[in-house]
Amino acid sequence: MKKIGFIPLRKNSKGITNKNKRKMVGRPLFTWVLGEAIFSELDAVYVYTDDEGIIDFINKEYHWTAKVKGVLRSAESATDTATTEFAMLEFCESINYDFDVFCLLQATSPFTTRNDINSCLDQLNPDYDSALTVVNTHRFLWNADGTPINYDPLNRPRRQDFKGLLVENGAVYTAKKSVLKKHKNRLGERTAVVKMPEDSLLEIDSETDWVAVESLLIERQKKTKQAAKITHVVLDVDGVFTDGTITYTKDGEHTKNFDMRDGMGLEILRQFNIQVMIMTSENSQLVAQRMEKLKIDHVFLGVKDKYTLLNSLVLKHGMSMSNVAYVGDDVNDLTNMCSVGWSLAPNNATDIVKQHADVVLSKPSGGGAIREACQFIMNYNKRF
Repeated sequence: MKKIGFIPLRKNSKGITNKNKRKMVGRPLFTWVLGEAIFSELDAVYVYTDDEGIIDFINKEYHWTAKVKGVLRSAESATDTATTEFAMLEFCESINYDFDVFCLLQATSPFTTRNDINSCLDQLNPDYDSALTVVNTHRFLWNADGTPINYDPLNRPRRQDFKGLLVENGAVYTAKKSVLKKHKNRLGERTAVVKMPEDSLLEIDSETDWVAVESLLIERQKKTKQAAKITHVVLDVDGVFTDGTITYTKDGEHTKNFDMRDGMGLEILRQFNIQVMIMTSENSQLVAQRMEKLKIDHVFLGVKDKYTLLNSLVLKHGMSMSNVAYVGDDVNDLTNMCSVGWSLAPNNATDIVKQHADVVLSKPSGGGAIREACQFIMNYNKRF
């Protein structure tokens, strides 16, 4: 049974400029749901967009998986008046309905997890032809004419005794192929519901919404942290290995300054069987040469979605996020730092990173911060 995911994106956004590409906790908004879709039970995930920049991003960023495909949608399907169903059907016809199960995922629902996706897929059985995600809200609802909808005001129930209502949160919709062909709709005649946390009901339509959702995502990531032995250390480069400055000549990048003590610290870590990995958004030959000198084999250059790549490495190496220590300095490291077992930041990191780091080191980047981090990790691991 072939199960495909479908993420529709439009270039223009009315409420928040460039919303889909804007960084949410240091990651483009659409990558939150895309990353989870990659690690779900979907066989393929299509990002359907009129933004060629996003297609280029997908081709460069997710080269390590054949599961993700960027597809250019028609201008007609990307207008303000075009419905999501119009885009869905246009896409389905373009691939001759080559699937058994269709999963619509909304990029503006960053709370969606792989478990939510899988739960909706699992509901498609002989009893149900479609499924969607909902939130159980305990709000008391009223009509415009002043009449109550879902409770008796004269016998106001306690929250714990109130069943509430199930409300669509617009995150995940799954349907069998027959549903799309027959009804031209995301839902069929027998629909199952999958509950998601109440936070997922928040919509991102304003700057205030953006701040609220971002704060909730940060706290969600932090709640997954657990104490475990550190087996892998992941480090950013600029602003961690270096002081963040680069010297340029007319021929391009010329020099970066590295602290020799940092290299010694990493060598000592490897003597204790701790794997060292490098993950940087820059694609620098100077960095590649320095890491080769340090005999670091796992070097990932030009990475923009660091969290999804880290997830893939966790699965590949059979470890847990709790076994990872991460050293970063700027907002593009933030999701990883909120998710791993231990996060460490140089004392000259950006304020938002220091605010959420588990440890703010006493040394600056390029001035012994990594050496200090290595010592912390070795001391921490002694308890295990």
